[in-house]
Amino acid sequence: MKTHFEITGYLLMLLSLAHLIFPKYFNWKEDLKSLSLINKQMMFVHTFFIALTVFLMGLLFVTSSSDLLTTNLGRTICLGLGIFWGCRLGIQFFGYSSQLWKGKPFETSVHILFSAFWIYITTICWIVALQIY
Repeated sequence: MKTHFEITGYLLMLLSLAHLIFPKYFNWKEDLKSLSLINKQMMFVHTFFIALTVFLMGLLFVTSSSDLLTTNLGRTICLGLGIFWGCRLGIQFFGYSSQLWKGKPFETSVHILFSAFWIYITTICWIVALQIY
């Protein structure tokens, strides 16, 4: 299980760094022109803090996997992370329209890949939180 946590941690840190390309990839400069300054800045600030949170979760998985696996506090943290990533998994299916990916090979692949990743993270967190392993 320790290896699963470490792999997950590195993947989360990589995912957090991918947020750096979001403004350019999603053409925010053009698409956000019509927004008020506060809404425009909230997009950037919230994206930064999401990326930071995901990076720190990854760092936690990499540097403290033994503690997460063997202590009551670690299992409690895993419970919270399992709830967090379970909610993220739900958003993948109920928060985003399928019009964004259906019939588009690249977008469908990304949807499937991230759905699998959210299932994976949620599952390993719940396994540890409920001491199933």
